[in-house]
Amino acid sequence: MKHIPQHIAIIMDGNGRWAMERGLDRTYGHKEGINTVKKMTAECARLGVKYLTLYTFSTENWNRPAYEIEAIMGLVLRFYETELFTDNNVRFRMVGDRKRLPDGVQKKIAELEELTKDLDGLTVVVAMSYSSRWEITEAVRQIVTEVHDMEELPENILKNWATGGLRAEDITEDFISQHMQTSFMPDPDLLIRTGGELRISNYLLWQIAYSELYFCDTYWPDFNEEELHKAIASFQNRQRRFGKTEAQVENEMSNEK
Repeated sequence: MKHIPQHIAIIMDGNGRWAMERGLDRTYGHKEGINTVKKMTAECARLGVKYLTLYTFSTENWNRPAYEIEAIMGLVLRFYETELFTDNNVRFRMVGDRKRLPDGVQKKIAELEELTKDLDGLTVVVAMSYSSRWEITEAVRQIVTEVHDMEELPENILKNWATGGLRAEDITEDFISQHMQTSFMPDPDLLIRTGGELRISNYLLWQIAYSELYFCDTYWPDFNEEELHKAIASFQNRQRRFGKTEAQVENEMSNEK
């Protein structure tokens, strides 16, 4: 409990296959997956995780059959139950292209973000109509827009306009991160993917540069508290070096003690 990852990101995969293996329509898998989201939200809040980011619907998922998209959007509304968040002191946020979402979903998201904005326990971040390439592209567009509107630039950048405008050296990793939709939270410590696939699927590519990756064969509807604990235990038994040597990290840990 002393080494719980502060930010867990999850690629919730396997809903459709879970349903099809049971002779059910894929939408039944998404329905059961919502129940797993609720359980994981409550358990992460209990464990003291600070951020839980869930890959709910990618920009590529808009290419799925219309009936499945409609079903998913309806199920998403079921997840936004006020009690789940208020009872567990959970704040709600969303990242992604809101404009593409149905009006009812946009409205519910805005309402829940406003209602939970002062809760200070776990923050659940739903990545919906989201992809990492889309996010990075939007960040670049925002930077270009700000260059054309000096009043929107940070003071430390704005002062450089007197000597020729935005300089190449002003474009740092931190500067880019500040323009990401995820700028309000730290990078994930642990990325979990369920369902047996071994890929990232255009998810938080900028943010997971040094995240620990955990893949499991369990379909998302079957992912439970025990499976979450296994992933966390795997994380706890790894040494995060961030480019340093093992000896350097061990020396730093000794000095901290």
